[in-house]
Amino acid sequence: MGQGYFVNINMSTFYFIAFLSIFFSILVITAKNPVHSILYLILTFFTFTIHYILMNAQFLAIVNFIVYMGAILVLFLYTLMLINLNKDSEPVKPFMVKFAGVFGGGILMVALAASLKSIGASNPVILQNPDLGLVKNLGKVLFNEFLLPFEISSVLLLSAMVGAVLLATKDTKTA
Repeated sequence: MGQGYFVNINMSTFYFIAFLSIFFSILVITAKNPVHSILYLILTFFTFTIHYILMNAQFLAIVNFIVYMGAILVLFLYTLMLINLNKDSEPVKPFMVKFAGVFGGGILMVALAASLKSIGASNPVILQNPDLGLVKNLGKVLFNEFLLPFEISSVLLLSAMVGAVLLATKDTKTA
């Protein structure tokens, strides 16, 4: 049995991966080039995947890796490469939008300062069952108790994908 919610690692590994997560997150925000920003976001999600593995949540790690890094962010990257990001055509932002951004950033800074006050005050969560986040257990529940909703959602996603393909294709028929 493990002593905590980490899978046989020392705390320096956790803190190093946490530092990388924060570092890449800051690079996402501060990057001038939007393509670089999305690439940094992919690296940020990769560090999240490592955290999920360290916390014995293999299913979340796999879903994060395949769905977010492999599908959504690559789709963002391709979409961003296709659109024209010309600074000449960018509209001027009104004062209220800039004020709302500064106000939201100030609230974020207050929340971060308040969260830094409690660093080191909490103890790590100790799981009673170390097999809690395993894919085998999730598969048993998903395919026994929730088989019908799972299949209905797969048909719904398939119909959405077919609809998206039909909407994206151009009508080649000429009258």
